[in-house]
Amino acid sequence: MKRLAILGSTGSIGKQALEVVDANPDLFSVEILTANNNAELLIKQALKYKPRIVVIANEEKYDIVSEALDIKGISVYAGNLALQQVVQDDNIDMVLAAMVGYSGLLPVINAIKAKKEIALANKETLVVAGDIITRLCNEYNVKIYPVDSEHSAIFQCLAGETNNQVEKIIITCSGGPFRAHTRSMLENVTSKQALAHPNWDMGAKITIDSATLMNKGFEVIEAKWLFDLSPDQIDVVIHPQSIIHSMVQFTDGSIKAQMGLPDMRLPIQYALCYPLRQNNSFKRFSFTDYPELTFSAPDTKIFSNLAIAFDALRKGGNMACTINAANEIAVQAFLDNKLKFLQISEVIEQCTQKIAFIAQPTIDDYIETDFEARNIAIEIIKNIK
Repeated sequence: MKRLAILGSTGSIGKQALEVVDANPDLFSVEILTANNNAELLIKQALKYKPRIVVIANEEKYDIVSEALDIKGISVYAGNLALQQVVQDDNIDMVLAAMVGYSGLLPVINAIKAKKEIALANKETLVVAGDIITRLCNEYNVKIYPVDSEHSAIFQCLAGETNNQVEKIIITCSGGPFRAHTRSMLENVTSKQALAHPNWDMGAKITIDSATLMNKGFEVIEAKWLFDLSPDQIDVVIHPQSIIHSMVQFTDGSIKAQMGLPDMRLPIQYALCYPLRQNNSFKRFSFTDYPELTFSAPDTKIFSNLAIAFDALRKGGNMACTINAANEIAVQAFLDNKLKFLQISEVIEQCTQKIAFIAQPTIDDYIETDFEARNIAIEIIKNIK
């Protein structure tokens, strides 16, 4: 039985991971659950799964969680430091990093140093500090199993291909709710419209990132580190049906694709059970239900976040850390109706011009870059017209 720590258990990936646990009670035990702010759901999950430890990042909600679980024999902690420490617990085998944004970086680093297997849904960890993460994984002999559907697809396509050279990978992209929009049509779109993703059920931040194509940009950066690729070996294609999750083209010209319905439980289960393909009762794909699969090139002039991400990948250093921090602030401002949709990219671009570039950053440099970029993004938003 694999003993799990699920970081971000109240989010979309965390909740679906627990569905996978429900379907495989003989394979997994839930030892640690963590949440950022949703104390009520964290309590419900803890009462059901009976982990040894729960952590609520928002320290103001510690008393609520602690009182609810006091007589249940569950240890309750609060704060970001606790999140970083619990992943080192001797009684866990795998850490599912399903936290959103930069907050996942330090817990993942500590989990690697504690030699835990990592199921990675928190792409920002590799976006921000992919060089450090890959170096630590090599140093501590730790495996990362990708949870993003696109990276899971690439991982699956590479199975058994150890001695065969990859020419490029092709990451598919639904295009989000605005793929057919012109720039003028995007001027006044609302957060409600942007949150209406046509295929995937995701949290608010990732859904907005999907609408701006920043999520795809982050996946490009993540793929570089997961699969040791150069920027020229990564392509992105718009595939509205979200059936082909990504592809690998080898040097003989052949292409392998991984297909399936858009259901995040599949890549979650693959990561948690690897190398086993565990039986499940999830809905099956039928070709007759999808008589047409279409593909097109992304428009990076309209959706400039994808171009920004490629530029950051080519430049390296702390640039991707800067765009991640600026994006988190800009997306929240858009959700709070303080920023227009197209202005998200403007804020990010301005931040990249204001943050000092560091070619070979340390972890302290990344922490400082994240802090500075957030503050600069806040100031830009205050002054933007």
